[in-house]
Parts: sequence; structure tokens; C-alpha cells
Amino acid sequence: MKKKVSFTESLIILAVLLIILGLAVIKFGLSPEVPVLFTVLLLTFWAKFRGFSWQDIQNGIKEGIGVAIIPIFIFILIGALIGLWIQAGIIPSIMVLGFKLINGSFFIPSVFVVCSIVGIAIGSGFTTISTVGIALFGIGASMNANPALVAGAIISGAVFGDKMSPLSDSTNLSSAVAESELFAHIKNMMWSTIPAFFVSLILFWILGNSGQMDLTKIEKTSQILQSHFTISWWAIVPIILMLLCAWKKIPAIPTLFINITATVIMIFIENPSYSVKSLDNLIMNGFVAKTADSSVNALLTRGGISSMMGTVALIISTLSLGGMLMKFEIVQSAMEPLVKHLKKPGRLITVTILSGICINLFVGEQYLSVILPGRAFKPAYDKIGLSPLALSRVLEDGGSVINYLIPWGVAGSFAASTLGVPVLTFIPFTFFSLLSPVFSILSGITGIGLKWKNNTK
Repeated sequence: MKKKVSFTESLIILAVLLIILGLAVIKFGLSPEVPVLFTVLLLTFWAKFRGFSWQDIQNGIKEGIGVAIIPIFIFILIGALIGLWIQAGIIPSIMVLGFKLINGSFFIPSVFVVCSIVGIAIGSGFTTISTVGIALFGIGASMNANPALVAGAIISGAVFGDKMSPLSDSTNLSSAVAESELFAHIKNMMWSTIPAFFVSLILFWILGNSGQMDLTKIEKTSQILQSHFTISWWAIVPIILMLLCAWKKIPAIPTLFINITATVIMIFIENPSYSVKSLDNLIMNGFVAKTADSSVNALLTRGGISSMMGTVALIISTLSLGGMLMKFEIVQSAMEPLVKHLKKPGRLITVTILSGICINLFVGEQYLSVILPGRAFKPAYDKIGLSPLALSRVLEDGGSVINYLIPWGVAGSFAASTLGVPVLTFIPFTFFSLLSPVFSILSGITGIGLKWKNNTK
């Protein structure tokens, strides 16, 4: 019975899969891994019914996962590096620097900048919002600032930091799906990210409240960090190393190994009695903060190879689904009529971003909003000669950053419940997430910053 999947059949299959995933994640609040595996099961039954062999099914899974082998190894190294950076005082030093930038006269823009700095340092928008964000939100409340505006500044900064950090799982994922190099991907994102950042900063500056603020919480947190960690200029060494490696176009894996080695040396210089067994536990299980402040403990109990296994499991299962959809040419059949009309980069980029937004709306899961459009549109980008860097940037601008604006999305609901401000209330002030897709579309239409295969410098 095996034959080419028709356009109608492919649409039905994709619609059923999206409905199942959307109901599971949005309606019933399930974690996405199990629903994704269930859809893989259903797709396997369908494939056998249509005459595909077990080998075809296994090849689809292998081909889907194949694009993520290197990124998965990068995730493992990043997990190790996060714990090491906390132990060496690198992330705490960056936080202390960020806290010093808080200014009562320009409170809202300083909140945006501080959350951006902390987000880049730790590579997690969720953690930034739930720790530093809560502290800054409390300060805003003491100043009678607009809660929605403060929440928008916190979330915008956290999303920017998450997006531009080499430690971020969503950033690594976008790079992996598009098959672009990690540091080249981060550099290329600046064409849409930097304009979105500065326009957001200007808007926060205009709307920001001035007045007296209570810095007690921030000062207390800084004191705890300084009493429990080594806060010094040493912290900048691994960051400079990472920037130098990116400048020299050294790939992510050797860059991370170099950084891990330098950080381990720093740890033993700062604490010569630190044991090899403790180092092994730190790399495997991450850093466990044991201060008197629960919010500091929540912020800095992070890292370790084991902390990345949940993300790795979701990526493997989702890419398995994507690989099967591509192997059986379901995605190709569904996209064929549309791709014929997407011969101009502006149209292609706009449709890709709209697809990411739609996946966020229908499924509410940011990883899927990156993986599914990425797998679907990659052939179209290849066909017109666009670089994988063009696709990976668009996947971030239309995928992961948008999830914070969806009331039933994983990120949006998390931010709303953490800060106590409804998504629909802070959406108008989450400028960075709103502006990122706009500047990405403008780049596609004008060609400014758009990377082609024959010119990826």
C-alpha cells in the first residue's frame, strides 16, 4: 500500500498530531515528553499500515536525531560548565555587577538591563524570572510602579539573556535544528536582537518610573554572594576566553572544553584543598547552594550533566517525531504548495516566523515551536540558497521568544504565576519578545544582515 502521501492526508496527520500535543500540554498540563512519544507511537502504527518497513521507521528516527548528536554533547558540556562557573564565582560576580547597575531614577530600564546580564550569565530565562526577577518585582511594588511594566521589563531582559547566552538550551536547539554553528548563530542573531534590545530599552526609559526605592533585598543578596563566593576580576577570564574562541571561529565543543579547563584551574587556585571527588560530583550533579537565603539557593543550585537530561530527552523524542515526518514525506507534501510561492527570502522568513507563532498558539511548547518549523522549512531555505544561520535566527525570533506571550504556553504561564501578573496584562510591555520577530522580518525583506550560503561571514 506504500505510496506518496497526498497533500490532504499529510494535513490530516499534522492536524491530528498538533491537536493531541495541544490538548496534552495546554488542556491537561502534561509535560511534553510523553505526548510526543505517544504521537511517535501513532505515527509508527500509521507507517506500518501504509506499507513502510520497520527499517524505514528506524531510519526516520535515526535521521531525525542525527542532526542533534553534536548539540546534545554540547548540552552535556554546558551542564558541567554551569556548575563550575558557580563554584568558581563567575556567575555570582556577574550578578553582583548587575545589581550595582540598579538605579532608582531609571528603575525600569535598569531592571531590563540587569535581567539581561543575569540571563546571559546563567542561560535560563525561567531561572532569571523566578529569582532575580522576583526581587526586582518587589522593589517595583515598593515604588508603586506599574506591575505590568515591571513584569514586562523583567521578562524582556530574561528572554534577551536566554536568547544570547551560549549556555541556553533554546539557543543551542535552534542552532542544532538549522544545522548552524553555535557561536556563529549567536553572532548572527545580533542583526535582529540588538535593534530589538535598544528599542526596548528606549521604550522602558520613556515609560520608566522614577522615585525612591528600597534596595534592602538587593544589598542583602549581594552581601550573601560576596560572603559565600569569590567575587573578583578573575570572573572575566573565562568570559574573555569564550569571546576569543568565538572571534577565532573555534567550534563550540573545543571552546567549552577550554573554558571548563580554565574554570577548573581557577577553582583549585581559589581553593587548593578542593578534592577531585568534589569536582567529579560538581560536574555530574551541579552546584548546590547552601546559604541562609532561599532565593539565592534557588538561583545558584544549578548545573551538572544530570540537569540536562530532561532537555536531552525532550529533544531526542521531538526530533524522532520530526525525522519520521520528514522520512515519510508528510511535511514535504503539506508544505509543497506553499513552498512554491516562497521564492523570495522576505516571504519565506515571514511564513517561518508565523509558523513558529502558530505552533506556540496551538501547542504552547517553545521547543516544538523551534523544531517543527525548522524541519519543515529547512529544504526551502536550502533551495533558495539561504544559510542555515538565516533559519536558526528566524527559529529563535518566531519560536522560543514568543512562548512567553502565550497565556497557555509553558513559558507564559510560568512567568504569570511566578510574578503574579496575567500574561494578557504584561504582553503590551514585553517589548523585546514583540519586537524580535518584527526586526527579523524586516531583515528578510530588506536583506540587511541576511546570510546566504556563499557568504556566511
